[in-house]
Amino acid sequence: MRRLLSALAALALPGTSAAADRPNLVVLIADDLGYGELSCQGGDIATPHIDSLAADGARFTAGYVTAPFCAASRAGLLTGRWQTRFGFEFNPIGARNMDPAIGLPPAERTLADSLRDAGYATALVGKWHLGATAAYHPQRRGFDEFFGFLHEGHFYRPPPWSGTVTWLRRRALPDGSQGRWTSPDGRIIWSTHLGSNEPDYDADNPLLRLSQPVAEPENLTTAFSREACSFIERHASQPFFLCLAFNAVHSPLQADDRYLERFSHIEDVQRRLFAAMLTHLDDGVGRVLNTLDETSLRANTCVVFLSDNGGPTAELTSSNAPLRGGKAELWEGGIRVPFLIRWPAQIPAGQVLDTPILSTDIAATARRWIRESDADRKIQRDGLDLLPLLRDGTPLAERPLYWRVGKKAALRRGPWKISRAAGKGSSQAWALYNLEKDPAETTDVSSSEPALFTQMIDEWQRIDSQMIEPAW
Repeated sequence: MRRLLSALAALALPGTSAAADRPNLVVLIADDLGYGELSCQGGDIATPHIDSLAADGARFTAGYVTAPFCAASRAGLLTGRWQTRFGFEFNPIGARNMDPAIGLPPAERTLADSLRDAGYATALVGKWHLGATAAYHPQRRGFDEFFGFLHEGHFYRPPPWSGTVTWLRRRALPDGSQGRWTSPDGRIIWSTHLGSNEPDYDADNPLLRLSQPVAEPENLTTAFSREACSFIERHASQPFFLCLAFNAVHSPLQADDRYLERFSHIEDVQRRLFAAMLTHLDDGVGRVLNTLDETSLRANTCVVFLSDNGGPTAELTSSNAPLRGGKAELWEGGIRVPFLIRWPAQIPAGQVLDTPILSTDIAATARRWIRESDADRKIQRDGLDLLPLLRDGTPLAERPLYWRVGKKAALRRGPWKISRAAGKGSSQAWALYNLEKDPAETTDVSSSEPALFTQMIDEWQRIDSQMIEPAW
């Protein structure tokens, strides 16, 4: 009789298996984490919990995001579309976030919209940065629950930052000079090396539960992990989508004493702070993975870990090794990120894959689990289902990977990449690189591959003609 009831339940959900068999999805987003920082990526700071996702699943050596900075990258990930299709090209920060014209366009369907309409419970915990006014609130974008903040960053502890050491950018030290200054109690460090003041992250940016401000005494890395675990425990009997968007290791550099103590051997305090924050992030990921184990959800939960963009080295000491460049650039160091996937019920452990993939593939893979609406099926998307590749090595269909940020541009196909840096001091001319032989993009080979070079520029222009101008 139980088997018969299970079969009838499956028939009640056309295009799916029984609700209990529908996989959960947990997307873990690190903020500004460089390609070379995880220990499984060759980094010098141990990250055992994050590394376990690679050991028990797959690590992609050529995983990309759709933009080299926070907001546009998240817009691409959550919609499964190149964000330039809908005019979300740049990175609004500070007071611009409060402009009612700025945010993820309400007409765009998110992965959370699709999964919620198919019966999933959905939650966003952590950073949003896709619009800070009412029309863009996460609960209006497919998420049943929200605990986090709406802007680009946040201090990890509330003032007066007890039990932490905090590093702040400043234009001048207390005596008007340049360099580095440490307060007598060692709790505050000022540095002028970037020539700017620390952004006012917390201005008009309260921590929210749903839409109501809350006081949170814990470090946000701990708090976000706690809230994510609570969501998993409360929804263990139903399929769910959890997007846990840590603000670690984004500035400000602010680390708790208990983590700093582990790295007293690191002489440079800036690097010591970063190491403490990364270890705290790793522990937070471990807490979430332990909760999946404790709720017996490990096997049927697809866990994805990635960074939203490359690391800003001067700001955070980030390593993007062995890649060139970092955050805000279309060199590999700005857009190629740590990208790990674990799904024990479906994919073999210990895979290291060099197939280029894109963050939009997450949504494409998840949408295979549900019966999409007619409206969803008509939307032009830019991702591929990764499951055949992950499960049995079926090659992905060949496709170009495209980027545009103002005058900066890039396109990758196979091992080849064209790039137009268009940055300060650059020639703004296209260059061609063979990433298999030259992942650091040191040698322009356009003169030795003229036909391929022209073909790839034409292909970038063809794709770019489908995009729209920035909305703001």
